[in-house]
Amino acid sequence: MTGLSDTEGAALIAEIEQLAGRLSEARASVDRRFIGQDKVVELVLTALLCGGHGLLVGLPGLGKTMLVDTLSTVMGLKSSRIQFTPDLMPADILGSEVLDTAADGTRAFRFIEGPVFCQLLMADEINRASPRTQSALLQAMQEKEVTVAGIHRPLGRPFHVLATQNPIEQEGTYPLPEAQLDRFMVQIDVDYPDRDTERDILLATTGTETAEVHQVFDADSLIAAQQTLRRMPVGESVVEMILDLVRACRPGEAEAGERVKAAVAWGPGPRAAQALMLGVRARALLNGRLAPGWMMWRRSPAR
Repeated sequence: MTGLSDTEGAALIAEIEQLAGRLSEARASVDRRFIGQDKVVELVLTALLCGGHGLLVGLPGLGKTMLVDTLSTVMGLKSSRIQFTPDLMPADILGSEVLDTAADGTRAFRFIEGPVFCQLLMADEINRASPRTQSALLQAMQEKEVTVAGIHRPLGRPFHVLATQNPIEQEGTYPLPEAQLDRFMVQIDVDYPDRDTERDILLATTGTETAEVHQVFDADSLIAAQQTLRRMPVGESVVEMILDLVRACRPGEAEAGERVKAAVAWGPGPRAAQALMLGVRARALLNGRLAPGWMMWRRSPAR
């Protein structure tokens, strides 16, 4: 372990292995209700572990809302849900100030918090809101705070947005601007289940009982997990691979190929490289490895 003493390295290994065990338990709990979509669950957990946000893209009826609701229970996070519509206003998300009159006749403004003041926000059908309303989330997603009436108001810790989007609905929708898309760490495509999985879903969800899930994390333990993730070592070869990938997607760089130069207007910025750096750590952790690129299993893989 580069930069760590033997004692510190052993302590970090034990911490990572303990966290990997809790993550395996969390995945198993989610799977009891959200059946058969292992890739989707892994990507959502990756976003949460990295402190990022996820955009769930899929047709209606594939369980996106249920997944977010299940995750709020398993991760122990205070959640809110906003149904985005064309008439939704920024104040409906952020909150607003109202003028209160006290018993003695004095008046003062009081701030009423909007649903964004939570730890896990589900932005349902985010592309149905106008660009003005979509932009209300820009500061919240990047800086974990909002500014209302000139006052900076911190959001919950941790704070994550899981937004949904219907890929085939075009009427009455507003495409997400690049600045908004750039706030999402990962796009998660939710596809139709295979036949065996759909059979399991039918048997599990059309009876008289609903599968119970239990809490595995809470806000403090998730924040601790995010800090542990950042302490995981990353090999130089992995760092170079991330740099090669990001820079090869920028049309102005020498590493870019002719196809990229012809088809791409603007390539990914350093934020994309940061997301990949955290993402490879999260993927290693979710698969029971101590570091990205290290193929020797220290424990049985979660999947």
